[in-house]
Amino acid sequence: MSRLGPFLVAPRLLRRPWVLPRRPSGVSIVTGPCAGLAGSGAAAASLCSGPAAPSLAMEELLSRSVPPLPPYETREKAPPPAELRSAEFMRSYRALEAGPPRAELLARLARDFGVDHGRVAEFSAKVLQAREQQREPGALLQAEDRLRYYLSPRYRGLFQHLGRLEGGLRFLMELRGDLVEALAARHAEGPHVREMNGMLKSMLSEWFSTGFLNLERVTWQSPCEVLQKISDSEAVHPVRNWIDMKRRVGSYRRCYFFAHCAIPGEPLIVLHVALTNEISSSIQAIVKEVPPLETEDMNKITTAIFYSISLTQQGLQGVELGTHLIKRVVKELQGEFPQIKVFSSLSPIPGFTKWLIGLLSSQTKEQGRNELFTDAECKEISEITGDPAAEKLKRLLTNNEWVRSEKLVKALHSPFMRLCAWYLYGEKHRGYALNPVANFHLQNGAVLWRINWMADTSPRGITASCGMMVNYRYFLEDTASISAGYLGTKHIKASEQVLSLVSQFQQNSKL
Repeated sequence: MSRLGPFLVAPRLLRRPWVLPRRPSGVSIVTGPCAGLAGSGAAAASLCSGPAAPSLAMEELLSRSVPPLPPYETREKAPPPAELRSAEFMRSYRALEAGPPRAELLARLARDFGVDHGRVAEFSAKVLQAREQQREPGALLQAEDRLRYYLSPRYRGLFQHLGRLEGGLRFLMELRGDLVEALAARHAEGPHVREMNGMLKSMLSEWFSTGFLNLERVTWQSPCEVLQKISDSEAVHPVRNWIDMKRRVGSYRRCYFFAHCAIPGEPLIVLHVALTNEISSSIQAIVKEVPPLETEDMNKITTAIFYSISLTQQGLQGVELGTHLIKRVVKELQGEFPQIKVFSSLSPIPGFTKWLIGLLSSQTKEQGRNELFTDAECKEISEITGDPAAEKLKRLLTNNEWVRSEKLVKALHSPFMRLCAWYLYGEKHRGYALNPVANFHLQNGAVLWRINWMADTSPRGITASCGMMVNYRYFLEDTASISAGYLGTKHIKASEQVLSLVSQFQQNSKL
């Protein structure tokens, strides 16, 4: 399954001869300091009229676009801002180059058009006063309602009005994608920016709740544009060519996505499923082996394997879509294949190699120290590599050279399996699984079922997780209780195989 934050987008590999790259809406090809601003009218021109003009123009644009917060007493009667102003903001924003220029505008929006702290302080005092005087409940509730009203930042009003425009929801997705990217690149920083990001995520979570989402299945007969977007967005196992894409939506495979009712046909999050007769232990058997096309034999379909889930819109990062998509797809599959009783993922383990290299680095700081391998394992590894185990392994893991030696791959099988089991089961962040994919499935109520050796031998799989993958199994009748147990007590439900590997780790390691 996919890394859920941040999502990686595969390169655009599959353009058919008649599919042309689409230019971002509102952006013209221009060079020079005003690149990206052509064609946006007076707003664009004002942003390029002199050295100090961009800052002044941004301030003017925001002042015109962000509606003032009306007094509490007239909040229901305040007229909405002119639709033209919101549309002008959309055009002007899209005319800006991606990166620092947009980040600067977003930082100004967050900093200068947020909460009126003076009013918040005033009504906080009135709430405290109402409590101290033990006034009637109605007076206290009204004071709290006023405080709640003035805790709303001004930019929230802008986002609300943009969301009502035609194309506004798509624009807000794009804007938050820029905001997430600006925070990651540190082009926009500070508590005001983080607060605005959190509020916009919360608003998008409401607008993209399940009641507004449509489940759609992708087949080879789907529109070419949809197939292109599915291939472009595949973040876990990149699609190699059109034959590969045809296989992934063909027999014994299912591909589904969520689309919003206001943005029909636009994949927001995509789930790939393999229909098999057992829990798969290797991704090669799913995405690389291409048997002849054949009619599905119902007797061969007893198991559904979720092998890739990819968010296509960076602006929806953190919005709960993956959990709902899996639940909807399970119902869809149960309707089509009542005989399916086993539901499982075949998931990558992003971050394992990096974590392991960090452990090996700590080993090399103190000569003779060994907390990861048994003495017999150290001796065998050293005989193969000709160097102390930890130091040499760190170099081999960094450049993936270790997989070229069959002897070394065999020698590392047992220690790496138990180390991986501990990484998934024992390494925690705030009490929950450190690995983001593990945390996602465990929150959904899955069982940490099986770790698979050399399950992904692609360069990406070797680099990220030493070629290992893991199955998270869903027992539908128990998912609610397992999820509640994990979220409430932080207990990880695991199979005997995983618990046995964890026990071996604890016996052979002093970590």
